[in-house]
Amino acid sequence: MSKKDLIVLGIETSCDETAASVVKNGMEILSNVVASQIESHRRFGGVVPELASRHHVEQITIVIEEAIQRASVTFDDVDAIAVTEGPGLVGALLVGVNAAKALAFSLNKPLVGVHHIAGHIYANRLITDFTFPLLSLVVSGGHTELIYMEKEGSFQVIGETLDDAAGEAYDKVARTLNLPYPGGPHIDKLAQAGTPNIDLPRAWLEEGSYDFSFSGLKSAVINTLHNAEQRGEKISPEDLAASFQASVIEVLTEKTVRACKEYGVKQVLLAGGVAANKGLRASLEKAFGEIDEVELIIPPLYLCTDNAAMIAAAGSMLYEAGKRGKLDMNANPGLDIENF
Repeated sequence: MSKKDLIVLGIETSCDETAASVVKNGMEILSNVVASQIESHRRFGGVVPELASRHHVEQITIVIEEAIQRASVTFDDVDAIAVTEGPGLVGALLVGVNAAKALAFSLNKPLVGVHHIAGHIYANRLITDFTFPLLSLVVSGGHTELIYMEKEGSFQVIGETLDDAAGEAYDKVARTLNLPYPGGPHIDKLAQAGTPNIDLPRAWLEEGSYDFSFSGLKSAVINTLHNAEQRGEKISPEDLAASFQASVIEVLTEKTVRACKEYGVKQVLLAGGVAANKGLRASLEKAFGEIDEVELIIPPLYLCTDNAAMIAAAGSMLYEAGKRGKLDMNANPGLDIENF
């Protein structure tokens, strides 16, 4: 390795993926290993925190060693170890944090704590340079946020979910339709085959608000289905999925476009697990295709869901900014992105 290259080992265990990655200079993925737990949690219809933690304990050493091996580097080549400090499931976070601290201590390497959502945003850095100021739409199972970045490492939350995040609403609607966990991909697939002909609400909230609310929409879908069953009517699952998705996407797209214009950003980034949704990607591409002065960045599918390359990318930025974690670092499920 050239001396000028910055090699960061990233570790991510915030939910139900055990992941490790080696990234060079904050932009080049040398390895990206993810051990998924979806099959273990599917029978429960969602993530079971204790089960997730146990799986992380079983997998963490194997995944880290494989990431180092695939990257064709040694632990001595690593300049820093970046780990998800929060938010997330506390037990799951603890596994990654303690593994990272053990490595940092034994190898005498700097430790960098990373905010999980900052990681999702910086997944986009793995495909292109950032142009500031920028706006990021983060959409996942636990988060729906609009985050304004005036400069590198600066995060201002201008809108967030007040109840169910978009991904959470997808999972709950999927369960109502007897679809497997995780529900998002199944709803998206059904929606592609349906017609959005069922009238469902759009939660715009107060005028000028960039916050989100999907709890009412979720309830409206469930009530629509139950009312039809009581009347002996059959509702097309495809049309219901399409109508639900149309409501979610319209609100996400319109608020993102409005915030983009108000804040005068040069780039808009899509981030988070729901960034893999075909309907959302198509809607944003159409909307921003009509705004010449703003560049829309959408990450490839493998960088949308939880992974450690995004943690290493964000960790590289923080390391270069002089941020260092201490060996008394703890898991912080309530970590604030504006102040971490």
